[in-house]
Amino acid sequence: MPRRPASVRARTTLGATAVVAVALVAAGLAVVLLLRSNLGGQADLKAEVAAREVASQLASGTPFAALDLPDGEDHPVQVVDERGRVRAASEDLRRIHGTGSPDVRPGQPPRGGDDDGGGDDDPARGEVSGDDPAFSTGRATVDDHTADYRFAAVEVTTPLDETVTVYAGADLAAARDAVGTAVRAMLAGLPPLLAVVAGVTWLVTRRALRPVEAVRAELAEITSSGDLARRVPVPDARDEIAGLAATTNATLAALEESVARQRGFVADASHELRSPIASLRTQLEVAAAHPELLDVGGLVEDVLRLQRLAADLLLLARIDAGDRPPARPVALGGLVLDELERRAPGDRIAVRASIEADPRVMGVPGRLSRVVGNLLDNAQRHARSEVRLSVGEEAGTAVVRVADDGPGVPPADRERIFERFVRLDDARSRDEGGAGLGLAIARDLVLAHGGDLAVREAPGGGALFEVRLPAAGPGSPATGGSGGP
Repeated sequence: MPRRPASVRARTTLGATAVVAVALVAAGLAVVLLLRSNLGGQADLKAEVAAREVASQLASGTPFAALDLPDGEDHPVQVVDERGRVRAASEDLRRIHGTGSPDVRPGQPPRGGDDDGGGDDDPARGEVSGDDPAFSTGRATVDDHTADYRFAAVEVTTPLDETVTVYAGADLAAARDAVGTAVRAMLAGLPPLLAVVAGVTWLVTRRALRPVEAVRAELAEITSSGDLARRVPVPDARDEIAGLAATTNATLAALEESVARQRGFVADASHELRSPIASLRTQLEVAAAHPELLDVGGLVEDVLRLQRLAADLLLLARIDAGDRPPARPVALGGLVLDELERRAPGDRIAVRASIEADPRVMGVPGRLSRVVGNLLDNAQRHARSEVRLSVGEEAGTAVVRVADDGPGVPPADRERIFERFVRLDDARSRDEGGAGLGLAIARDLVLAHGGDLAVREAPGGGALFEVRLPAAGPGSPATGGSGGP
């Protein structure tokens, strides 16, 4: 099986040349057919004019022997009566075929027999048939020269009430020569024209694809070197290739940022895991040497801290991988109440809840519960005496607010606290083993649900975290359970 050209430029050139070739052949064929039809029509007209001129002479009473016939080579004429007798014929006309009339053979008089068809002194006039003449294509031999002719047959009645048929021909050689000349000219001009089309297409395509090759070469070098800080060249022209280069650079920038974020995440995760693992190892080594010094409570606490950190890291990895469990309608007020009931009754700071509405949202109950839980954990960790939680609905948006009366978050840090492994040393302490992932997980989960999580200053001081989620329309029943992870 033949292989197609691998180059886009070659395929484009071949395709453009083939399309132009087909178009030119079709146009040339149409021109030739139209030319032949027009020339054929002109031949019919000439034959009819010659036949009617002779018929008019007969209708006016001109004898057969006195007919003024046109030149035989241009317009061979033959007059035949109803009995098939040749009454008149052009000079030097030897034979005629294709009209249905009798042949004029050598030695036969070119003019008619003894009946001269009337005289000029006869006042009566004959009549030329008004019907369209019958046309046929045949051959005629004039003075030993045989050629193809287009014949017209016109009936005429002489003043002596004799009906005869006038056959007059028009030479087809000129028409056929013109058609042949046109065909030869088209065939001669087609290859050079196709060569010009192919050359121009090849050059234009090479110029158009040169920026693409530059982008490809730069991408190949970026791939081989692993340097994501490099960018592909963007051409000056504002065309699709420039758009492709700009989009490629945007993709490289996003990839560079993602890789840097992933590397930082791995480094921070390694650092966070090192502390509990080192603590566990130290305690186990001490216990191995001195079993009486084994601190079971401390071991359990370190294991729990390690377990929570591993679970958080796994959840972040699933979010980054685009894990999206099936969503379903969730009653947000019921979900918040369920989360409050699951929390330990001995929390350091009690939560004062206000369920002003029970809006429904499309989401994963378990992940929405995780958002509320992380925000409550953060508020209880930094509150002095009070944590307030409210659920409401504003203009088709479900709103959950968690406020505390702690030190609050400085305006300059209100975006940074949602980054992974970020903890504010002054305003937000690092007590209770927090790894700095709770708020990052909460915002990622909210964004995955099509919402937004922001922090600002609470009315009475402290931090106010506000979750906004698009409310689901009425329809399927909502659930308030925790559901999947």
